[in-house]
Amino acid sequence: MQRALAVTVVASVVCAVLSCWLVLIGWSLMGDAVSHAVLPGVALAYIVGAPFAVGAVLFGFLAVALIGAVRGTSRVKEDAAIGIVFTTLFALGLVLISVTPSQTDLSHIIFGNLLGLSQGDLIQVVTLGAITFAILIFKRRDFTLYAFDPTHAHAIGLNPRMLGAFLLGLLALTSVVALQAVGVVLVVAMLIIPGATAYLLTDRFSRMLVLAPAISVGCAIVGLYASYYLDAASGGMVVLTQGAAFTLVYLFSPRHGLIVARLNAARRRKLAAA
Repeated sequence: MQRALAVTVVASVVCAVLSCWLVLIGWSLMGDAVSHAVLPGVALAYIVGAPFAVGAVLFGFLAVALIGAVRGTSRVKEDAAIGIVFTTLFALGLVLISVTPSQTDLSHIIFGNLLGLSQGDLIQVVTLGAITFAILIFKRRDFTLYAFDPTHAHAIGLNPRMLGAFLLGLLALTSVVALQAVGVVLVVAMLIIPGATAYLLTDRFSRMLVLAPAISVGCAIVGLYASYYLDAASGGMVVLTQGAAFTLVYLFSPRHGLIVARLNAARRRKLAAA
């Protein structure tokens, strides 16, 4: 449980910070694509005994390159290109894993294995998480400018294409971190829900970078302990808790909550009628 809690907290913080930029840029579908496309890289790395991160980064960039190639050399639009590439690579990963000797490995990679993590897994997650988090914080101004105005970023000497590739590389690394906690299938939830939740709570990006990881860590702890006492899937409970938090914010956020907005509209109509 101690290792599971440490890995969950690290994955939650890194995914939540990155999710702020993914939500702001509109890369939710790209996050889905890359997080699933890393599966064959992870599978190959596992088969040959190499670090997961190496295979994940290679196939993450491969997925992005293939999406760009399909979109740029055919009439297929970006959303269709993303769907074609990530489902094909995801299927390749399933095939590679299914031919390995143990079926247990399949469930660990696809659905996570929080309560079966080794000391080596913990060290890998903490190391990759620390590197990714440090880069995100160090380059946060450049990434934020790229998200808001790529043209202005180019005008002041930054390379928007390089910044985008850098973010995609960090996305692949983050997918490996989260994979240890919730598996490939649920990685995209940890990469999108915290940022989307914080986005409904504030209009300032600097506050998003604080709110998103705080919400994510709180949900991770609640979800992990709930899974322990309910004897339920730990990764699923963590993501389910994040979904519940988003639902509450979506309905009752002081600024953008659906119910709050309708109550305020009804109050304004009453005042106007009076």
